[in-house]
Amino acid sequence: MAESKVRKAAAKPAARATVRPRKPESHLAMVRRARRINRELAELYPYAHPELDFEDPFQLLVATVLSAQTTDLRVNQTTPALFAKYPTPEDMAAAVPEELEEIIRPTGFFRAKARSLIGLAGRLRDEFGGEVPGRLEDLVTLPGVGRKTANVVLGNAFGVPGITVDTHFGRLARRFGWTAEEEPEKVEAAVAEIFPKSEWTMLSHRVVFHGRRICHSRKPACGACPIAPLCPSYGEGETDAEKARKLLKYEMGGQPGQRLRPPADYPGEAAARADAAAHQGVVADLAVAE
Repeated sequence: MAESKVRKAAAKPAARATVRPRKPESHLAMVRRARRINRELAELYPYAHPELDFEDPFQLLVATVLSAQTTDLRVNQTTPALFAKYPTPEDMAAAVPEELEEIIRPTGFFRAKARSLIGLAGRLRDEFGGEVPGRLEDLVTLPGVGRKTANVVLGNAFGVPGITVDTHFGRLARRFGWTAEEEPEKVEAAVAEIFPKSEWTMLSHRVVFHGRRICHSRKPACGACPIAPLCPSYGEGETDAEKARKLLKYEMGGQPGQRLRPPADYPGEAAARADAAAHQGVVADLAVAE
């Protein structure tokens, strides 16, 4: 049921999305349009969620650090073996660097990431009682943790609203005309002024979902975008409806998402679980090797 709704939504804009000139927009008009985009994205992605598999704040923190310069799917394929060997900050803080590096090698930049993980785990053990702190000012003091990672953890593990400015969010914030800023912290500040704080975490998920599925970096699928009529950047990508639909990714294009253990209401759940089963043997092999 959910999957057919997604396919219907992806096909919907073909007749609606047309190129049209835009008049200069006041700040108030931009804010109203931005909030309407958020409402439309909420309808399009009612199941939007962090695409990293995790069971507690520590797992989410580690997975987010690993997600730099790689896909969430790659991280999700890597973390089961990682957390099987190092289930707690105390375990990870005592890790032999070369052994940790070998496990996280598939995520890239594995030496730097291993240093960050061992460092932050040691700080959690020594300064925070083995617990992940629930304050941004504490999180950003941990090795390898910046505002983006801190906001991911706060919003999804502690329920503290935060705007997560990754490459997708920054790109779409500029395409939507919410800001012209390039620096993540300035993008975060600009967007925070547009939306109520209660919306920040879910807004982040929705925008990132849209960036991964439809509004791609190199070739956005403008002709298959349900919010094209609200987008001042319509026309930067493929506007032909049929060609644009071929560019859709993940569940919008009939493929699984990045989680191997997705939420129950995620429309790509069945496909994702099948993918998880395919990788189960790899994880088992790693466990035996240990």
